[in-house]
Amino acid sequence: MKKLNIYFEGTTDTTGYLFSLAKCLSAALRCSTYLDDADDIIASSGFAFRMWVAADLCPSGTSMWEFRKQKPWVENGGLACNYIERLWGQDEVEEDCRLRAITMIRDSIDRGVAAVAWDISGCEWGLITGYDDQTQTLYTLKIDGKEDRIPYAKLGRLELPILSVLTVTGKTGKTREQILTDTKKLAAAHLYGEEWCDNPKGLAAYDALIAFITERLTAETAWNLAYYLGTFAALKWYAWKFFEKYGEYELAQLYNIVYEKWKCAFDIGCSHNVADREVQDGIATMLSSARDAENKAAGIMVIS
Repeated sequence: MKKLNIYFEGTTDTTGYLFSLAKCLSAALRCSTYLDDADDIIASSGFAFRMWVAADLCPSGTSMWEFRKQKPWVENGGLACNYIERLWGQDEVEEDCRLRAITMIRDSIDRGVAAVAWDISGCEWGLITGYDDQTQTLYTLKIDGKEDRIPYAKLGRLELPILSVLTVTGKTGKTREQILTDTKKLAAAHLYGEEWCDNPKGLAAYDALIAFITERLTAETAWNLAYYLGTFAALKWYAWKFFEKYGEYELAQLYNIVYEKWKCAFDIGCSHNVADREVQDGIATMLSSARDAENKAAGIMVIS
């Protein structure tokens, strides 16, 4: 048996809704020898810039992309990764993929780095923090900070039966300058809609979200709105801090505005009756200001 001491303390989550994959990845790094990469990776992987909005504000809309892109996105930040997945309609490879994933997880834990895996937290990402070959048990940490365990045989067979496991294996030697350049390219690619998703994405997500707020928002969908606002607001904080750390002060200033407007929209939505027209208009105004600032930032990044 081997089990790591993994925790979320120290991982900044300004709303309590930080995207579970990003939060888990950051925590895994923070509790390992990759501490220096723990904050940067949320931006350098592009997640600080990603927005997807489902028409009905279903929370799963924030997780609509090609899961296998996790590997190149994380490697964009200078970290080498292993990744394995098994999706629907791939029953013939289910057992092989599960066994390979368990080997990958054990190797990562032996190196002192927790694995990030889908559905550990109930249709959200979580962390695999340990294993026991004798009892065929994986030890887990859910996104809410609660520890749990699952049998080896249940990996990829939980509430939403998809297998998706990412582990960090080392560093690639990518320079700080190249990470910055490539992060701006990755961010701009998403903001201008170059990544696959059936829902509005990137900058187009703003208008989709604003339209929902002004045309369809009710008290019954208030939590869905809080989930979206909280998820993206918390991510924008990392974009701001990344550019500040890397000396890109114009982009840092713009993303400070983007973050503050998203956070204000979240705070308004959580503290007022969102069925009230004035409240809806206030949230929409904050998002419109964030959109204008992020649109300007995207233009800067695409020509950098």
